[in-house]
Formats: sequence, structure tokens, C-alpha cells
Amino acid sequence: MTSTKPGISTLGELKASEHRQRSIKEELRENLLKALRDGTDPWPGIVGFGSTVLPQFERAILAGHDVVLLGERGQGKTRLLRTLNLLLDEWVPVIAGAELGEHPYEPITPASIRKVKELGDDLPVEWRHRSERYAEKLATPDTSVADLVGDVDPVKVAEGRSLGDPETIHFGLVPRSHRGIVAINELPDLAERIQVSLLNVMEERDIQVRGYTLRLPLDVMLVASANPEDYTNRGRIITPLKDRFGAEIRTHYPLELDAEVAVIDQEAELQAAVPTYLLEVLARFTRLLRESPSVDQRSGVSARFAIAAAETIAAAAVHRAAILGEAEPVARPVDLGTIIEVLRGKVEFESGEEGREIEVLEHMLRRATADTVRAHLGGINLAALVTAVETGEPIVTGDRITAKALLDELPDVEVIGDIHERLNATSDGEKAAAVELALEGLYLARRISKDPDDDGQTVYS
Repeated sequence: MTSTKPGISTLGELKASEHRQRSIKEELRENLLKALRDGTDPWPGIVGFGSTVLPQFERAILAGHDVVLLGERGQGKTRLLRTLNLLLDEWVPVIAGAELGEHPYEPITPASIRKVKELGDDLPVEWRHRSERYAEKLATPDTSVADLVGDVDPVKVAEGRSLGDPETIHFGLVPRSHRGIVAINELPDLAERIQVSLLNVMEERDIQVRGYTLRLPLDVMLVASANPEDYTNRGRIITPLKDRFGAEIRTHYPLELDAEVAVIDQEAELQAAVPTYLLEVLARFTRLLRESPSVDQRSGVSARFAIAAAETIAAAAVHRAAILGEAEPVARPVDLGTIIEVLRGKVEFESGEEGREIEVLEHMLRRATADTVRAHLGGINLAALVTAVETGEPIVTGDRITAKALLDELPDVEVIGDIHERLNATSDGEKAAAVELALEGLYLARRISKDPDDDGQTVYS
């Protein structure tokens, strides 16, 4: 693969350069093998699939198979498919002006065949970047055969060509992706009669349009995604099409907590600093919802839920900083409460849980917080803090309390320094967040009380 656009501009120069033509699947296979041998990561940004999905996906590519990824929403199916184009050569030669981007060595349309025959080694050559060789289509019920394969172009007919002329065809997405990758998201939502139009593309690697005897030896890799809920209820992949996919690979949500946190950290666009342990609370919260009998597990709880939750608590910190004049917004445990009302619509509950949605979410959030406190503050003796809260003034926090104001009202006990050290808290915002986590843990362990005051702030006493 070359990193800069080659300067070759004619077919003769291309031949002299000893350029080797490869099919799309040969290209993917050889570049994947090179990455594996060199020890480079072929799948940057893909988290949680390292020992499960990716080995299967790599074997499918090495075998030259078309692939369908089957999994619940928000499992990273589309993200994985989009990384495929990183395995393509950065630049490939195409016939200049060719409608389907054919290789100069192998024209397939009548116009390109005629052009190669007329110009010979003087045939103009252009270079196409790999970003132009990945096409994606969201399957919708209104998708037509013309969209995917093609149809007769009335403008070309009006120009004087006869209806039997193959050059009257306006090509669809699949033939225009010749020498590239076609990804169809939510394949079962594609009408069954439209799925039939893909049969020839996948098996014979050609297309048929309105009875034309047109044979185009297309060179494409077809990949698709599907949601099991859609697969069994709203739609299905027709059996002949399913049979033509060489590999059907099941995806999953992150199996490890660290992977879940890494996904949130990678994907969330955070407008404020969010301590890692708060991301861990959100990851645990999401995982608990996926295990809850109150939640419709056929629908799943998307990774987008946790990502949106992280963005929400960061926004709450920015909001507080703007109102109270804090220079550096930092998310704190008090901000976790903002995600319940905002995000409850992103979780599908079982029908018997109607009216209890907020109660279920709050319970799971408390469990996630308690588990995180044990994981991060376990081994620290918080008895001195409990005693100080019991015998001293109540500690007030909330969305109208600055980090400095919270720190100023804390009792002078050594254990607070231990909490800051354990959670790597250095700034005022980080220190306030760390203490809030400890206080919330003590409340959840029923060692101190927590009540709202008249202004809606949280009072630990």
C-alpha cells in the first residue's frame, strides 16, 4: 500500500510499473495477513471483541466470505463494518471517467471496453482513495431494486439510445461499488422481493436489470448487519440470501467491565471532566439493566445508553459551573441523578413493569454506585467520617453547591485525605467528587442518612 497518490496517469505507465491487479477479497486477505504478521491492530477503535468476534471476522475475510453480523442494537456492528475499508489499499487505479471505477486491466462496461480498445496504452488512468470504496446503505422498506442494482435511465433513452442498449442503464449502489465494499445495515428491514435482487450479485457476481442480457462480472464484498429482534419479528433474511453469506457472526455487548468503560470513554463527547469511577458507575448500571428481568432483553440495552449517560452528567457539570462560576467543570456523583429522567426512554421495559420504570432505574443506579464504592474505596476505614457526620454539622451538596463550598464544610478528618489519594483527586472538583462518592457509599451502606432540603439539595447527616 502506498501512502501518497501515485503519479501514474496512463495505462502504459501502469503496465511499466509492474502493478498487480487484485480482486477486492484478495486485497482484504493479503492486507489483513500483513497486519497480523506485523503485529499492527487491523481494527482500531473496536473494543470488547478481541477474543470473540474479531477472530471469527478475520477468518471470514481470509476465507473470502461475505459476512452478516447478527446482534442487538448498540453492539458496534456498524462500527466494525466501517473499519473494513482500512484494510483496502490506500490508492487503486481506475479508468478515468469510468462510471463504475473499473480497473484499467479489466473494463467491464461497454463504454469502458470501447475506450480501452480505442486508446490502448494512452488510456487515461485516475486513482481512487480507499475512503471512496466503501458504500453503506440503511435498509428501509422503501428501498427499491433501482437503488441497489439499477434501472433504465429515461434521460439516456431520450438522448436517442434504444431500449435494448445496455448503456441506457443507470446503475445502482452495488454496481457502483465495483472493486469495493457494500454494507447494508438492518438487512431484514429490506423487503423480501428486494433481497431477491441481491442473489445474483452474491453468487454469480453479476446483475440483471429489467430482463437485459447484461453480464457485469462485479467485484464486490457484501457485508450486512441485522438485529435478532427484527430478524424474528419485523422481517427476515430470505433463506436463499442467507445461504449465500459465507459467515454469520454473532456480536455481543462487552463481556468485561473494563471494556464497557473503554467504550464509553472512547465514544462519549464529554464537555467536562468525568472521573473514571463515574464512568464505571455508568458501565455497571448498564450491565445491571441488561441482566434485569424488568427490562426487555430482546431489545437489549445499547452501549449508546451509557454513552449518552456520560454525556449527560458532563453536561450537568458544565451547567453547574456556568451558574456558579466554577472555572473547571467536573462531574460529581450528585450528577448521576440527572440521567434517570433524561434517558429512561432509551430502555424498553417488560409490559408488567409499567409505572415502575423510574423505580427500577433508581434501584439499579444505587446498586451500581454501591458496587463502585466497594471496588474503589474498599479497605479504607471510613468510621472517622461517619462519626464526624453524626456529631458535626450536616454536609450539603447538590447542583447548586460548588466544589469549593462542599470542601469547606467537610469535617477535618484524616480519612478524607486517604479518599482523595485513593481516587487520585487533585483539583477541587475531583476532591469534591471523591468525597461525594464516599458519602453516597456510606448512605447506601446505611451508615449515614441522606435527605433533600427545602432547596432540593442533598443533605448527608
